[in-house]
Amino acid sequence: MAGLDEAPRRLAEMPTWVLNLASLRAHRLLMDALAAVGSRGYDYRVLVALHEFGPSSQASIGRRTQMDASDVVATINELVARGYAIRKRDRSDLRRNVIAITATGLKHYRQLDRIIVSVQDQLLSSLDPAERQTLVNLLRRITES
Repeated sequence: MAGLDEAPRRLAEMPTWVLNLASLRAHRLLMDALAAVGSRGYDYRVLVALHEFGPSSQASIGRRTQMDASDVVATINELVARGYAIRKRDRSDLRRNVIAITATGLKHYRQLDRIIVSVQDQLLSSLDPAERQTLVNLLRRITES
């Protein structure tokens, strides 16, 4: 992929263009690293939500991870099939399923988390810790507006 130094100056000055290039690089690094262990970004998103919030409904997982309902269902089905999560009836509402992480899923989550941290370091290697935090803070402001 061509770098900013090869792009027309007008494009290279546009935040939307630069953000798109950064997003593409981040996505490529992340997908390659996760694929090396047979996982996808959706797997990590669901497992991190289960780890942080505990057993949850599919709907709450979708809201928390900003995933489409069909992607949540497909991902949970795959995680259950691989033994990383279990699906059980909600005792308070028998019409609803609750998804929980398994011990095997917790181990896989920790592996994925190490990979994610490594990708962050690779992506942001040219920034010092303070710059990294500033970047994250600025990006959060953009996404919250």
